[in-house]
Amino acid sequence: MDNYIESNIESINTVLRALSNEHRLCIMTWIMNPEAYFPPQKDGDLVQDGVCVGFITEKIGLTQPTVTSHMKILASAGLVSSKKIKNWVFYKPQRERFKSAITVLQEMLG
Repeated sequence: MDNYIESNIESINTVLRALSNEHRLCIMTWIMNPEAYFPPQKDGDLVQDGVCVGFITEKIGLTQPTVTSHMKILASAGLVSSKKIKNWVFYKPQRERFKSAITVLQEMLG
């Protein structure tokens, strides 16, 4: 395999592994369209700043450390970015990463 294909396989594999967990996939579905799934936040705009980890934790029904662990996996795959506002961390999707991953996957698989 050439380096281009190898690096693309590694990149796509990282994204697919991050999304292979049902909780992470559910969280991504919600934060891709946050206004449909979350109420307005006191601090931070749902779209501009992202969704507060507290809202995600409450909605998914997992502990805060577990949600934080899931969010770190999504962040390391480049699928979300985080921003701290006051004492909370807010997550928003990195849409370009999704688009590029889908494009590369389509190119690879024809």
